[in-house]
Amino acid sequence: MTSSSLPQDQQRRDAAPRADALMDEDVAFDGADERDGDQFDREERAALRRVAGLSTELEDVSEVEYRQLRLERVVLVGVWTSGTAAEAENSLAELAALAETAGALVLDGVIQRRDKPDPATYIGSGKALELRDIVLETAADTVVCDGELSPGQLIHLEDVVKVKVVDRTALILDIFAQHAKSREGKAQVALAQMQYMLPRLRGWGQSLSRQMGGGGSGSSGGGMATRGPGETKIETDRRRIREKMAKMRREIAEMKTSRDVQRQDRKRYKVPSVAIAGYTNAGKSSLLNQLTGAGVLVENALFATLDPTVRKAQTPSGRVYTLADTVGFVRHLPHHLVEAFRSTMEEVADADLILHVVDGAHPAPQEQLAAVREVIRDVGAQDVPEIVVVNKADAADELTLQRLLRAEKRAITVSARTGQGLEQLLAWIDSELPRPAVELEALVPYTEGALVSRVHAEGEVLQEEHTPEGTRLRAQVHHELAALLAPFTPARR
Repeated sequence: MTSSSLPQDQQRRDAAPRADALMDEDVAFDGADERDGDQFDREERAALRRVAGLSTELEDVSEVEYRQLRLERVVLVGVWTSGTAAEAENSLAELAALAETAGALVLDGVIQRRDKPDPATYIGSGKALELRDIVLETAADTVVCDGELSPGQLIHLEDVVKVKVVDRTALILDIFAQHAKSREGKAQVALAQMQYMLPRLRGWGQSLSRQMGGGGSGSSGGGMATRGPGETKIETDRRRIREKMAKMRREIAEMKTSRDVQRQDRKRYKVPSVAIAGYTNAGKSSLLNQLTGAGVLVENALFATLDPTVRKAQTPSGRVYTLADTVGFVRHLPHHLVEAFRSTMEEVADADLILHVVDGAHPAPQEQLAAVREVIRDVGAQDVPEIVVVNKADAADELTLQRLLRAEKRAITVSARTGQGLEQLLAWIDSELPRPAVELEALVPYTEGALVSRVHAEGEVLQEEHTPEGTRLRAQVHHELAALLAPFTPARR
């Protein structure tokens, strides 16, 4: 078979001189041996590795507001710096799911093995030229990179591939912008977008003068290279963005106040709180619906839930607590979003217990657990007790489930779809919630029925008996409720 009849990607791998040249540029080796232990041949290590099975069928168009990007026909590219090939492919598959959620049609995906991303073009100039060939071959109009690129990397890579380049952060921000429904959610996303956009405004070095004037020595108030036309267009844009960001932070702070009031009310009445946290699309909203009948949106999509939902729930013993569904996390969640959503993530930090939901049917559940715990640490909730809820047990591999249960000592397998394991989970929640501090006995007159109801809602009833004089209770309650019950305790009667 002649080289001309080979597929283009095979021709690229078989072209030894070209591969050697690319290797010299992008991958450094110390020895002259053709193999690095049991690793890849030099040509294979230097090549862009295509990842199969990433193509999607969605053809919706969405725009990233702050760059006016149209994510229509995209090629994905990732840099594999550590871990196994399977982990690198899982990361790119997740990027494909993100692109699909944003409304893109994924045409192809490639991975390059490097010690670290190239500071200029992310994948190196030689690989950027190869990527341009793939873009031309697939007729793509956007390249999506599996990482957060610096402004310089975005510009230089766009200059080579001749189509728009979007990084993982911009993609996640776009999805959040599409899914935010509440006023607060939209404000948080807008703030994160502006934080991301500020250093990436295009135009510096391209026929734009600097703002100059002042700062020089002498009475003239200026000196050599200190005179100019004043504020340029890009500086004006940056100033306006900073002003909008300041306004947005004030609005978010005002909206946060009302939620703080609600949270303080729950604390005042000593209502225990449980927060559901976990990776995006792990089944958190499905679990909330099963435990409370909340009826919140459940969708097989990334980041379907952005606005926190708080619902009242009851333990099998009758204790009332609140259950909060929170925004899903993802690996390398942009720090802009963590900061912008910090106020809503406080539901996790202020909880008495975290239900950490993980998708048992996912290829890499341990990576999901690690990514979520990183964000939990970021919001200051690392000391809150945690139960790992391995969801989708009905669809998961039994060996994977057993491996997770061995690795996570405080874990339980459930299925929010079938109800499997939910009774055991509820019993565990009941045992983990903080107990009221004061144990007492009281004979409450029937005219004080509201007080008995509060004992049931806010305390833990150990024994209850209806007598002619009233309701005889033995219960554990908090100090405020104990003070209200004091007139009816045996010592006071």
